[in-house]
Amino acid sequence: MPPTLYEWAGEREAFRRLIDAFYDRVERDDLLSPLFPGGVTEDHRAHVTLWWIEVFGGPSDYTDQLGGYERMLAHHLELHITPDQRRRFAETMHRAADDAGLPDDPEFRAAFVGYVEWGTRLALQNSQHAAEVVERAPVPRWGWGVAPPWQPS
Repeated sequence: MPPTLYEWAGEREAFRRLIDAFYDRVERDDLLSPLFPGGVTEDHRAHVTLWWIEVFGGPSDYTDQLGGYERMLAHHLELHITPDQRRRFAETMHRAADDAGLPDDPEFRAAFVGYVEWGTRLALQNSQHAAEVVERAPVPRWGWGVAPPWQPS
């Protein structure tokens, strides 16, 4: 069995580095910082870290402690994210992965980019006025897709 993306990335500490690097960049970004008036709190960083950990195959703490998909959805309703903000969010997350020292092998980064693209497009859609949203769903569990990591035998 190949490792989960969570394990491959370096587990909890790696995802916390990712989220901190991301929000450090967001707070300095003129296009994204208005989505977080007053800055990004420690609680927000910790909660988003739990989300990413769960999505990438780690413990289900976001669901167990914070309410899962429905809670994440509630945070995005009526945010009115623009296509430019979605694109910048994705670009910033890619840079944060480098800043955080996440694995840079093509297989991991393909899965990572796949989730970022899927998630940001869903957030864009769900953030619009009177969006028709899926109100109940499990937290997605992202995997390797078609290219698991190559490991020598």
